[in-house]
Amino acid sequence: MPLALLLSRIRLPAVKMPSTRSNASARLVRASRADLNPVVREVKRESSVSFDVSKCESTASVKRKRVKRELEVNGEHPKKQVGIVPDIEDFRYDRTKAVPSSSKATLSSAKAPENWEAVLGGIKNMRLSGQAPVDTKGCEKAGSLLPPKERRFAVLISTMMSSQTKDEVTHAAVERLSENGLLDPDAIVRIDEATLATLIKPVGFYQRKAQFIKEASKICLERFGGDIPDSLNELLALRGVGPKMAHLVMSIAWKNTQGICVDTHVHRISNRLGWVFREGTKQKTTTPEQTRMSLEKWLPKDEWEPINPLLVGFGQTICTPLRPKCDMCGINNLCPSAFKESSSPNPKQKKTRSS
Repeated sequence: MPLALLLSRIRLPAVKMPSTRSNASARLVRASRADLNPVVREVKRESSVSFDVSKCESTASVKRKRVKRELEVNGEHPKKQVGIVPDIEDFRYDRTKAVPSSSKATLSSAKAPENWEAVLGGIKNMRLSGQAPVDTKGCEKAGSLLPPKERRFAVLISTMMSSQTKDEVTHAAVERLSENGLLDPDAIVRIDEATLATLIKPVGFYQRKAQFIKEASKICLERFGGDIPDSLNELLALRGVGPKMAHLVMSIAWKNTQGICVDTHVHRISNRLGWVFREGTKQKTTTPEQTRMSLEKWLPKDEWEPINPLLVGFGQTICTPLRPKCDMCGINNLCPSAFKESSSPNPKQKKTRSS
């Protein structure tokens, strides 16, 4: 038999040769693929471990804070960087960036009360006579015959005395100061406090108010050349001047209405009409400042200035604090509080309502 044929019939056992080179090449390919896609590598590495969402969120938060710190160190603000979500700290209330009250009405989406225009129109009709004390003796009447600068000072002093005091009493005190040449900051600074207190008596808390008036007069002289502050913040910095007074002075003295002046009448009547609520509730407001903020959310800005004398006069004549005259009110068919308070000594009159 030929040797070649014999060798072809002999079957040798298969020997498994090491494939070190090919295995190394495969590992190199897999490693390169993992490097190109690190996400795939991490998923394969932890394929037996379930994902923890809270852990992922915590990690993302830490990364955002680290990026924010690095940006701040470099003098950059994180909000200016594209694709970086700012931390919650960036949305904290900033007094310097707060929306001024003058623009809140246009920015708010608060729903206006039902029939408010009809109610307001009815009150305006009842106030046409102009016979309420505020119409002739309100703070805006102070120093009406004086030059603008002197009149502004008279308005400030009148407003500071008006707190918890009837318009008639405040007006009389302003008249006494005028008769004694004291509607002038320099004159008030030179007069002694006891004499000033005697002149403005019986204004409520007249001794305390005399002290505040002297302090305000000194500030007007030293910082404003005898004029009064022309901004809400500077007016509020005066002792004895609150938000209600500051808004009133800005409207009357400077013709710059930045908010609604809410006194006890506006506060009471707005709640009786169901016009105002505490933030996020359907409960009545408990302070004039809450009432102001609630009103400004929906009342058109062109009504902000006239709403104060309008409701003050209405409260002085018809919608009084005690025993409101609901039977005489032209909007008792629209008012949710009509006849619910003791409106007269005779209970039978409560049942009489106009159609």
